[in-house]
Amino acid sequence: MPHTPPSPDDPTATHIERWLHELGLEPVERVERERVTSWDLRLDGLRRFDVRMTLIFDPAFALIAWVHFAPPIGDRFRASYRKLLHWNDEFPFAKFGLASDERPVLSAEVPIRLLDREELGLTIARLLTICDQLLEESAGWLWIGGRIPDHGDRVSRQIGLFARFADRLADLRPV
Repeated sequence: MPHTPPSPDDPTATHIERWLHELGLEPVERVERERVTSWDLRLDGLRRFDVRMTLIFDPAFALIAWVHFAPPIGDRFRASYRKLLHWNDEFPFAKFGLASDERPVLSAEVPIRLLDREELGLTIARLLTICDQLLEESAGWLWIGGRIPDHGDRVSRQIGLFARFADRLADLRPV
């Protein structure tokens, strides 16, 4: 992505922190290094809980939302790599890949010129919805024996986020 000179109207890390608060999302950690700021969040989908997400903001380029989708899968799971590639075709605005430790990750990029509170919230809600939609298919990576834990009556801490963007998430809802 080419470097774009900053504009006075471009969002800053302060904007993003305010937007997160307005969206009801509280980071568990914040790190700033060489003009790049990151926030770690622990969020809930409607079906998958405690999803770890990192937001990485470079004011000269974009904000990247990076979901720690599953633990490392290793070489014995070649079918898993095919699954990731297949999912990349199904979800054109989000991308699956592997971190350097072989951990599957799910990410989405929001260019600076499009970044505002609504786009940030929608991006986070989309990624969480994808985690929900792929819950059964990824259970074998997430839990021993692929058994999805019984969460009882637990309700998502992000229910308001899903309600806010419900009309724009309808095509991603699990069946």
